[in-house]
Amino acid sequence: MKVLVVGGGGREHALAWKLAQSPKVQAVYVAPGNGGTALDARLENIAITDVKALREWALAEKIALTVVGPEQPLAAGIVDEFRAHGLRVFGPTKAAAQLESSKAFSKAFMKRHGIPTAEYETFTDAAAAHAYVDEKGAPIVVKADGLAAGKGVVVAMTLHEAHEAIEFMLAPDPNFNPLGVTHNEGGARVVIEEFLQGEEASFIVMCDGKNVAAMATSQDHKRLLDADQGPNTGGMGAYSPAPVVTPEVHGRAMREIILPTIKGMEKDGIPFTGFLYAGLMIDAEGKAKTLEFNCRMGDPETQPIMMRLKTDLYDVMMAATSGTLDQIELDWDRRPALGVVMAAHGYPLNPRKGDAIKGLIKGSDMPEDAMVFHAGTRKDGDGTVTSGGRVLCVTALGGTVKAAQQRAYEVAQGIDFDGAQYRKDIGYRALKP
Repeated sequence: MKVLVVGGGGREHALAWKLAQSPKVQAVYVAPGNGGTALDARLENIAITDVKALREWALAEKIALTVVGPEQPLAAGIVDEFRAHGLRVFGPTKAAAQLESSKAFSKAFMKRHGIPTAEYETFTDAAAAHAYVDEKGAPIVVKADGLAAGKGVVVAMTLHEAHEAIEFMLAPDPNFNPLGVTHNEGGARVVIEEFLQGEEASFIVMCDGKNVAAMATSQDHKRLLDADQGPNTGGMGAYSPAPVVTPEVHGRAMREIILPTIKGMEKDGIPFTGFLYAGLMIDAEGKAKTLEFNCRMGDPETQPIMMRLKTDLYDVMMAATSGTLDQIELDWDRRPALGVVMAAHGYPLNPRKGDAIKGLIKGSDMPEDAMVFHAGTRKDGDGTVTSGGRVLCVTALGGTVKAAQQRAYEVAQGIDFDGAQYRKDIGYRALKP
């Protein structure tokens, strides 16, 4: 069977890498892919990003399964387009993807269906937003309504930071958009919500419209610098499993958040298929509230999760696109996995491109316990250079989180590019005494 993975980041490299391990899969194409997928003999990059052109190519090539990685094509309706032409595709429709593409839609949905989340208000008027922040005080959270590649959320610890975020997100000048927000119809909007205390975790499930299969738990590290300092990023590393998600927390999250979301979407006439990612805040009593929904796997959470998945991902995807996820049992490597993101000079606001990367090993030559997943890379002659903010995710398995951490950093230290920056403490919450 031929499989297409849509996207060009680290998440898509990990999904394609895992799909290529299936004996049922004869070819895995990645559109557009990156420098790492270009290096892997089992994968082939396809330089098409236009949804209709990609659909025409998939029909001509008789692609048996398409897996959509990033949020932009989902929000643009790629699943609707492929399904309308009889193609099997895993992901949510454009309407269902609003759970991620519109923070306002998502918060209203949670309120309507009684799903635990932070108190909030939505604003299009900057003066009203500033007044609300002054009334509520800091810390407070300011979110852009549209997609912003993981950078549209500002956790403002001071009133100054909150007011600055509002200025950035509701700027009257359309050319002033430092966060790169893609505004939804109706123009710029912000959601301002209460700051929740606790520990974050990534709770990711696969959905076929009715049935749900939970992926291994994971925890992301959003801040750029060690000890959770510096600006928010798309994610500087992750590990799986996340100890904060105890069996009790897992059960509660399924009962109170995931299943009501799937039932609520069905009730609203927008059945949800695809990956559903609930960003959770878990308080000291083990109660979880929903910070956000994403309609895709997290990046970099996908990388350690795929390292641990033992079940044939092609079989899982076929069940998820046939409405038979309830017949699939996911099997996980008992070893923890941990991924360290190596980012470009100047990331997150102004990443530099074109730096040569040294010390890379082809994916097929990597040892069993480690893998370097590419994101912001591209082929340049015989070499590979940086082409985005988050460049690589160096991922490893180990008998303990500490062992996985040591192995990942060992591999990362053998890779070098000018201006490389990465955190030295990924997984620290799982290593607390």
